[in-house]
Amino acid sequence: MIKSYLTKFTSVIVFCFLTINVTAQKKTEAFPFSLPDEKPDRPLSASMERSYDQYAATPQHNELYSQFKYTKIKGLDYSNHDGTITRRDPSKVIFKNGKYYVWYTYRHTKTPPIGGRNAHLATDEIPSADWDLCEIWYATSKDGFTWEEQGPAVTRPKKPQAGWRSVTTTDILEWKGKYYLYYQGFMEASGKRGDDCPVAVSYADSPDGPWTHYDKVVIPNGKPGEWDQYSIHDPYPLVHNGKIYLYYKSDSNGQPNLIRMHGLAIADNPLGPFNKHPLNPISSSGHETTMFPFKGGIASIVIRDGNEHNTIQYAEDGVNFKVAAISEFLPNAAGPFIPDAFTDTKDGRGITWGICHFTAVNGWKTNHAILARFDCDLSQDVNDPDMKKNHVYLKPEFFYKMGLNGKQRKRIAEETENLK
Repeated sequence: MIKSYLTKFTSVIVFCFLTINVTAQKKTEAFPFSLPDEKPDRPLSASMERSYDQYAATPQHNELYSQFKYTKIKGLDYSNHDGTITRRDPSKVIFKNGKYYVWYTYRHTKTPPIGGRNAHLATDEIPSADWDLCEIWYATSKDGFTWEEQGPAVTRPKKPQAGWRSVTTTDILEWKGKYYLYYQGFMEASGKRGDDCPVAVSYADSPDGPWTHYDKVVIPNGKPGEWDQYSIHDPYPLVHNGKIYLYYKSDSNGQPNLIRMHGLAIADNPLGPFNKHPLNPISSSGHETTMFPFKGGIASIVIRDGNEHNTIQYAEDGVNFKVAAISEFLPNAAGPFIPDAFTDTKDGRGITWGICHFTAVNGWKTNHAILARFDCDLSQDVNDPDMKKNHVYLKPEFFYKMGLNGKQRKRIAEETENLK
């Protein structure tokens, strides 16, 4: 009996010693030189925990990390960039009838925009903003680099329908053999009360039209005091969980401290009713909406505005987005080519290219936008190491263009003088 107790006691002592020894080794061994592909079983700093839990160890291993390459597209004229023609805010790209299609905001006016601050001077021929007095046009391409403009898709309806002043920032949905273009419907010159507009829609049996205006607003502005009371911008539909998920952007907080965030409205039918998600806003950052199916959820390219700008995010449920990667030089108003945007896929394959825009191309006096192509590797089917590099080298001149303004130089001079 005593021998049995001694044997058990000795076993416990040995086990405890081994456990303490292993634990001590975990605490004292340095992190390995070769970064492990899997999260190591050792104490980690908060930063290293994030690297494995959020970012897939390194950018090279992260399917939702990419740099972006840009190419000037051919086939579109801009009147020598005098500001009278703009093309901006492209839709998703789709492939039908043996060619690619893209829709976009198109303006061709006698003068460049006079600016939102001068909106009271805008007329039926003089635009206030780059997106004032616009229509929705479209173009097609056989290779994604050279595009042939096909003309108007959605023109401005008659007053007082939503969009009689301007129809802008469209995106495409294919649903049960029909096509739907959602867009912002302005009923006054942009700038009079900010960018006050709801979402309208037109539909067709073919991507080439003809398009029929739906005579009702499909997503209205929020009630007074709500975060989206003034604007429902950048409507962006995907098919997810058997329903239409329509993401949008709104401007909160008022001038001069605008906060841009994203919302979500869900419907069973393209013409509504759309129900705004109770967790709206579902993203605290971002400008234009750019989402795509990825694996079982939805990924989002979040540019410019907010604490989490310049990130690529992911939400398994399409609602609760988390940062998956941090990048640089993300595309403005990106409209990706997404073959599975409307298939209700449970294994989204991601994206590799699309159309975006650049603004103020020739200065603000002739403010206008141009369309361009972007390429990336946010795809499960592509492995492009050149897209996974995590730094872009820029010449000093690039940074000098972002120099101090006159007010800042004056402040610095006064601070220096006060030191004397």
